[in-house]
Amino acid sequence: MRLSPRTVHQIDSPFGAARELAARRCGRRELLDLSQAAPRYPAAPAVVEHTASVARDAHGGEYTDIAGLPHLREAFAAELSQSYLGHVREEQVVVTAGCNQAFCLVVSALAEAGDEVVLALPYYPNHDMWLRLNGIRPVYLDPGPDLVPGPEAAEALITPRTRAIVLVTPGNPSGVTAGPDAIERLAEVAGRHGIALILDETYRSFRDTAEPAHRLLSDLRWEQTAVSLHSFSKDYAIPGYRVGAVVASPRLNREVMKLLDCVAICAPRIGQEAAWAGVTRAQEWRAARAYEVREKRRHFAAVMAERPGGFELVSAGGFFAWVRHPFAGRSTEEVVHDLVITYDTLVIPGTAFLPEDDRMFRVSFNNVDRKSFSDFAERLTAAGIPHAAAHLE
Repeated sequence: MRLSPRTVHQIDSPFGAARELAARRCGRRELLDLSQAAPRYPAAPAVVEHTASVARDAHGGEYTDIAGLPHLREAFAAELSQSYLGHVREEQVVVTAGCNQAFCLVVSALAEAGDEVVLALPYYPNHDMWLRLNGIRPVYLDPGPDLVPGPEAAEALITPRTRAIVLVTPGNPSGVTAGPDAIERLAEVAGRHGIALILDETYRSFRDTAEPAHRLLSDLRWEQTAVSLHSFSKDYAIPGYRVGAVVASPRLNREVMKLLDCVAICAPRIGQEAAWAGVTRAQEWRAARAYEVREKRRHFAAVMAERPGGFELVSAGGFFAWVRHPFAGRSTEEVVHDLVITYDTLVIPGTAFLPEDDRMFRVSFNNVDRKSFSDFAERLTAAGIPHAAAHLE
């Protein structure tokens, strides 16, 4: 049979490739798996209990409305309205099978082959890949040294074919959190040009502040420009339940539901019920876990402050750290290969998140306990010095 060149010519999942690489390691010591981000802790007891009751219910395996369970959409709209000091209604929420699907559906509803979408660097690789798979041209927005994209740089990239600007905040992979002012300025640019500002807010609960992530939802006209994408996976430790949400205008959501009906009918009921239990019964639990993650991040930054082996922590936030390796004469792919094969340390190369090699890699520090951070620093020291001292800048 003949396969589509558009798919064949795309890269395989960098996360799958990382697991395959780990399987080839020497294995002299325990693997430090700092690749794909996932909570180390189990779901909240309230979520587990409600999910079990749904599984036992005679109707627990039935379809839901395409847009999702009404009681989840209502509860989540209320939670967003409170968290953002804004105005979100049930009809502005569509539940999806994870935030990845939310992005794919929104982009497919906004753009077609030949159109352009601006991606702030470093991008989430599935975003870049989905655009390419659909013949949509990704246009890369260089955020500068602070990794927060400015409005002037964004506006300079807009053409008549541009359909959206995409920003992940807190960033995946960088962890960098764009402040309310920066987000508002990007929204103003998008609004002037009649395009969407798509915010992937998967890690919003893991910021260093309880203040609203932005002020867009407090404007009653927010749905003319803003599209906010969410995940319940990290908030309530249910990544395998595959449940996320699109928060957008009813006009856009109508198109999203056409696509959702084709690819999934609806998000899994069991995941939606788990998310509802989290939103309504596990807010204190979520806040406590978010605090623990922030403390781990602070400790990780302290361990990395001495630049073990010459490896430099550039930024950290959410579940991630963005690290620059010290080898000017080696590719990041080679460095990452050496880290896992020789030093039993698995990270994701920055080339999965950037169009060019900038000597970066992503560390999902929340994958391990705090005691492992010193071990990580020791392995970096062994990998960087003295074996590569001649290559250090």
